[in-house]
Amino acid sequence: MRSLRGGLSMASLAEPIERAFKLPRLAAVALQINSPGGSPVQSTLIAKRIRDLAKEKQVPVLAFCEDVAASGGYWLACAADEIFAQETSVVGSIGVISSGFGFQEAMAKLGVERRLYTAGDKKSLLDPFKPVETADVERLKHLQEEIHEAFKTQVRTSRGERLSGDAKEVFSGAFWSGRGARELGLIDGIADLREETRRRFGANCKLKLVAPSRGPFPRRLGVIPGSWNGLSEDIALSLGENFLSALEERALWGRYGL
Repeated sequence: MRSLRGGLSMASLAEPIERAFKLPRLAAVALQINSPGGSPVQSTLIAKRIRDLAKEKQVPVLAFCEDVAASGGYWLACAADEIFAQETSVVGSIGVISSGFGFQEAMAKLGVERRLYTAGDKKSLLDPFKPVETADVERLKHLQEEIHEAFKTQVRTSRGERLSGDAKEVFSGAFWSGRGARELGLIDGIADLREETRRRFGANCKLKLVAPSRGPFPRRLGVIPGSWNGLSEDIALSLGENFLSALEERALWGRYGL
């Protein structure tokens, strides 16, 4: 399969995953992972689909971490029977994060009045335009803890007795180089895809690239095509959302110095 870089989505990966497991004379499925994370739901769905097909087709799955396999990226790597990385790869970040901004003071200085009407007293939870409420933060932390427990279960189920580090440290949200990850049992070895597959299956083994189709617009920051002038409203909206997604993705990669 192609490198899984950027936001992980079951919608974009379901079809290529199915194709990968339908290849004739299949000896193994290799995942090239290069992702700083994303939605835990999407990581769960993708990982489950891979495990279901691996069991159905009776083929091993190998994961190869490139620049980053962190957070949701590492969650996905745990769908593999074995995980490999480079010594300089960034691996781990087994935790849950939520971030935002507070604008209530800026609004007061600007003389802007917030008007919000809800049915349900929890509907405006963590509204960025009002002061932080302790009960809201506690509710968010409880939700994060539940997701974190699901993440830890995924790692423990996948890695089993290969985990050798202190649990408090491994599940702290910290991340390591490939060498450090191997010492903690988060990966099985230092190797790249071609090196490992040739070692296992011989020099004549053939690698078949299976890639998801690309959308109409590139998601990377700085490569949005064309001009805003003359674009229809729906195209302009799509490009605007694309730009914001690229900013969010850039921030995720920035956490790992990339």
